[in-house]
Amino acid sequence: MSVSRILVSALVAASAFGSTLALAQQKLVPAQSEIVFVSKQMGVPVEGRFKKFDAQIAFDPAKPDASKIAFTVDIASATLGVPESDAELPRPNWFNTAKFPQATFQSTTVKGLGGGKFEVSGKLAIKGASRDVVVPVALTQSGATTTVTGTFVLKRLAFKIGENEWADTSMVADDVQVKFKLALTGVGKI
Repeated sequence: MSVSRILVSALVAASAFGSTLALAQQKLVPAQSEIVFVSKQMGVPVEGRFKKFDAQIAFDPAKPDASKIAFTVDIASATLGVPESDAELPRPNWFNTAKFPQATFQSTTVKGLGGGKFEVSGKLAIKGASRDVVVPVALTQSGATTTVTGTFVLKRLAFKIGENEWADTSMVADDVQVKFKLALTGVGKI
């Protein structure tokens, strides 16, 4: 092997290591992030949020198809802001947090749509049920922070959220809108 081939091989390896290192340094900034859910109870929107969640992100805006995104949400951190309702959420009919303490999301594909917009497909698992979801997201950057926003609708009954008498969709609608704003550091230029 010639010296130039060794040098080229070393540069390629260093470049790949540097890219991997840059992706490994991507972090969620929880204090600037939020996950909100909106359901309708007897036709009236009710907003709640999850206070604890984390993400493992390896996202390259230039190569979105190589990106990997994993999320964990501490389901017991759900709040509607009303003590009586908050006491109900961890119970078996709703989230059953004793048996299912976390919801998870694992991306399978990330597709660039242009203009800072992406489509993230993956598996969402809540309360022992796993479903395929497609989540449209938009990215904006300000300084070292990348903000990811998105909204999608899930069917709560598909995840067994609100069982038995709470399965009546005239009381609590089946559609739940999930909105998120995630602040990330370490993401390359869009």
